[in-house]
Amino acid sequence: MVKERCSWCGNDPLYIEYHDAEWGVPVREDRLLFEFLILETFQAGLSWITILRKREKFRVAFDHFDYLKIARYDQDKYESLLQNEGIVRNRLKIQAAIQNAQAFIRVREEFGTFSSYLWSFVDDQPVENKWQSPDQVPAHNSLSDQISKDLKKRGFKFVGTTVIYAFLQAVGLVNDHLVSCFRHPEQ
Repeated sequence: MVKERCSWCGNDPLYIEYHDAEWGVPVREDRLLFEFLILETFQAGLSWITILRKREKFRVAFDHFDYLKIARYDQDKYESLLQNEGIVRNRLKIQAAIQNAQAFIRVREEFGTFSSYLWSFVDDQPVENKWQSPDQVPAHNSLSDQISKDLKKRGFKFVGTTVIYAFLQAVGLVNDHLVSCFRHPEQ
């Protein structure tokens, strides 16, 4: 029996694995939330498969997304990231990763965890969408608008509403698996 999936993952084995095992699964662990946030910010203007293919190299380059370490990156580390061919070498995005780590820590100090902060926007329950077709799935919505605005106010960069909506989908705050997808009822 063939499993029906969301059409965006196509036939690429890496995309299929990501769709089946990670995308839309509710994440409440801060380090993993930070990883997804940083990866989504690097994805801005690129395809997600590009980021997925570089994910392991990102993990190594960014100390496995240890936000405490990243927040303290100095000029030498910044320069070494610019030379790292395994990642997306965009000056502004690398600077944003460092700045976002610092802002992430401030949110944790205020709310106890970034997870508590983030999940408070949805009353600690994923938004269950019932999309029938891919063209119904929005690129952003009022929730991503609200979170994007708040993150920017807190000093985060590269967190526009489209980036944040993709982040919310990835970490399971919204269930955007199509109702025909075998993953939809599992979320």
